Parts: sequence; C-alpha cells; structure tokens
Amino acid sequence: MKKVDLYTDGACSGNPGKGGYGGILIYNGIKKEYSGYEPETTNNRMELTAVIMGLKMLKEPVELTIYSDSAYTVNAFLEDWISSWILKGWRTAGKKPVQNVDLWQELLELIKPHKVTWVKVKGHADNEYNNRCDALATGEIAKNNPIVS
Repeated sequence: MKKVDLYTDGACSGNPGKGGYGGILIYNGIKKEYSGYEPETTNNRMELTAVIMGLKMLKEPVELTIYSDSAYTVNAFLEDWISSWILKGWRTAGKKPVQNVDLWQELLELIKPHKVTWVKVKGHADNEYNNRCDALATGEIAKNNPIVS
C-alpha cells in the first residue's frame, strides 16, 4: 500500500467569518498543494474541510498520515470522540448536538478505504508543512478580501 502524508490547516477571519483552508499531499517526495475559500464559515469547519479536500484528491486506498494542528479534528479520532458521538446519535457528552455533523459524516466516508494515522502538530511552530498550510489558508482569505482604501 502506498504511503501518503497529508498536512492541513484551516483559518478564519472572525469566527464565524471569512475562511480559508490549505493542504499539502506528499507522496514519494512529490508535493501537491491545494487551498480554498468560504465567505461565511467557522475555523472548525475550515479545519475539517482542509482534510476532506485532501482526501478527495486520493485516487486509490493508501496508508495515510494526516497532520493537523486542530485538536478539534485530530482528537475526535485520537480520543475516539467520534465513536461516542455516533453511539449517542451525533450528540456530545453534554447531550448537545455535535456541530458540523455534515462534515464529520463526509470525513468518515472518505477515510473508509484508507489506513489512517492522525498526528497532532503544534500550530505556528517549526513544522514547515504546517506553516505552509497556514499560509495557504490565510492567503485565501486575503486574496478574496482585498483591502479597499
């Protein structure tokens, strides 16, 4: 099975507000960058969208390591919140509806064919790929919202 690394980040100007996401897929030393923008969203939605968009680019099942600085995204799997949410009908431990259910469900479908490892990285630190994803995400916000003088 091919091994692929996926680095992702999401950003929001205001929360909710204007959002961007960025990602880098790395296979066999080849890097593919992607990014996008949404005019009205939240930071957590952008973090999830960054992962989803990367997964959509995969053409076959792979051994995938996903790197993200989003505790919201990574801990849902590392701490298995997701199983608890599903068992409780997409409700949190506090019995409130899980936010972004549409994206969580899409993400679950997209990871099914892959062997996925989740890695939480420190944001805005010394990880060059995380920093590049952050630049892609914030760049989308800037590109779509030029300052008017």
